[in-house]
Amino acid sequence: MDVIHNIVNQLFDWIQSLGYFGIMLGLMLEVIPSEIVLAYGGFLVSQGHINFFGAMIFGTVGGVIAQLFIYWIGRYGGRPVLERYGKYILIQKKHIDHSEEWFRKYGTGVIFTARFVPVVRHAISIPAGISKMHTGRFILLTTLAVIPWSALFIYLGMILGDQWQHINEKAAPYIMPILLVALALMIIYVLIKWMNVRKKKGSV
Repeated sequence: MDVIHNIVNQLFDWIQSLGYFGIMLGLMLEVIPSEIVLAYGGFLVSQGHINFFGAMIFGTVGGVIAQLFIYWIGRYGGRPVLERYGKYILIQKKHIDHSEEWFRKYGTGVIFTARFVPVVRHAISIPAGISKMHTGRFILLTTLAVIPWSALFIYLGMILGDQWQHINEKAAPYIMPILLVALALMIIYVLIKWMNVRKKKGSV
């Protein structure tokens, strides 16, 4: 455990030394969960090393690129590659199963809402890639979801300051409302899609 602890500390030192690029690269590599990296970014803001908007921009870019990487693996490597190597980017088989089920049920629109749902959010890029979803649409929906997520955790990390390691406890009260809003948006999206299908059938 001491070895792992030392490695993690070295990673955070590396992120701090690189500033904005450290946050971006930390999110792209996905060695540490994104919430932790963003919260640490908030801590750096509180210490005056970087500013909030810069952290937001680089955090958003890093988060989108990380998901785009997974999307490309799904698009060009398929599920077998992800099942074999997904553990190296914190994705397990159950994540793939859940995300594929969501994608089948709700279509491409779920790319936005699923970003806020535990278990599914890390792996929803996989079925998007496998189904060869349009790259531009994927990037747009992913960016729209990554922005508020990044803002929340950077802000909370900024408030926590030296106590940024307790981000999960601090974030818990915010996660449920976000999840409910995301689910509400998903339900609205599904209803609109269902109504459009009925309308097309009725006009035939």
